[in-house]
Amino acid sequence: MKEAAAKAPPKPAVVSLAQLLTEQPAAGKDRAGFTIPAARRVLVCQFEPPTPQFVARLASMRRSVGAAADQNLLVDTRAGGNLLSTPQGLNHFLNAARQAAAEVIVLDPLYSTHDQDENDTRSMAALCQSLLRLRDASKAALIVVHHVRKSIGREEIGSAFRGSSTLHAVGDSYLLHTRPSAHLSATVELRFQFRYAAAPEPRLLQLDPQTLCFSAAGLAPSKAAAARKKVEQEHVTKALVGLGQQARYNQLREQVMDLTDCSRRTAQLAIAEACRQASIVQADGQYRLPF
Repeated sequence: MKEAAAKAPPKPAVVSLAQLLTEQPAAGKDRAGFTIPAARRVLVCQFEPPTPQFVARLASMRRSVGAAADQNLLVDTRAGGNLLSTPQGLNHFLNAARQAAAEVIVLDPLYSTHDQDENDTRSMAALCQSLLRLRDASKAALIVVHHVRKSIGREEIGSAFRGSSTLHAVGDSYLLHTRPSAHLSATVELRFQFRYAAAPEPRLLQLDPQTLCFSAAGLAPSKAAAARKKVEQEHVTKALVGLGQQARYNQLREQVMDLTDCSRRTAQLAIAEACRQASIVQADGQYRLPF
């Protein structure tokens, strides 16, 4: 089972990357630095955005990609309301896959396919069994788009999933979609984890807002470079301005982490140093800029 996790970049970037995972295999074309050996029949079980909006975005991408995916890309317009956690819902997705002769099934997003508590290990284990049954019965590769926790370490990829760690235990390949560092011009950074093969280096992609297509923007900074990164006081004040010039500690820390792509510990040290240097002021449980 192949799983992809999406995290928090601007919404069009999230949606367009999910579309890249569908249209590129269907077209059988190499794009954005990915090699596609052959075109595949792809069934998209799409819940967000609404189907008309999703199809309109695919049409925008088609102007750049061409008609290569026309015969291989299918959208399940009746996916909404069907739950993998019920026998009837599982049968719906399985029948849709068989009717489409799908070689790849995309579930986007995962939380729309079930009504279980994502933090409950037993509930998520049952959902994972439904995913595996869908994969095995359809004989199709399964791409699952799922969100991650609000705060994750740079080394976390498959283990970054929101909720129970059960999902990480059943997947084969993981693609983490996250914001790149603030000093980079790229739209998204992709990180990889493969269970049965060496993962490629993290890479950057740039989104064309007109065609909604991604292009390769080079490799992401190395782990060593990221580890050496220092968060300056101006990063802390900029983060505070972005929160309305006043925020609680946890809000400010998360904003600094998002802005600089640093670790939680680095953000904490930067906030403490900014307080010592009077770049920001703490009062009544809030952090603000000095008057």
